[in-house]
Amino acid sequence: MRPDTKKTWEPAPPFLRYAVVLSLPLVPMSESAVPAARPRVVIHYCTGCRWLLRAGWLAQELLTTFEKELSEVALRPGSGGVFRVEVDGEPLWDRKLDDGFPELKLLKQRLRDRIAPDKPLGHSDRP
Repeated sequence: MRPDTKKTWEPAPPFLRYAVVLSLPLVPMSESAVPAARPRVVIHYCTGCRWLLRAGWLAQELLTTFEKELSEVALRPGSGGVFRVEVDGEPLWDRKLDDGFPELKLLKQRLRDRIAPDKPLGHSDRP
């Protein structure tokens, strides 16, 4: 190839870029084929109190224990000393109402009772 006729790269035309996506069949799913929505946990924590590490640790523990039962665990920064755990918008634990931070064992039991009552928690079930 001669230097004065250098070929430059050109992106593929749009119809070629999306050919795979457009070739998928559009088949409506029946109600029974749609999987049930899994619960979402939100941990509200106070940034001024530096409780991110505690919230992150709780999120990790809940995701590890309930990996198949939960859709996600979200961390929501807040202020004013807030530390609250909610499941689908319903309170599971509130630091101000429940007098302090949750013990992991108790929080897992409460969450299990709400979303998967038959799930064994191993050592967290023992008194």
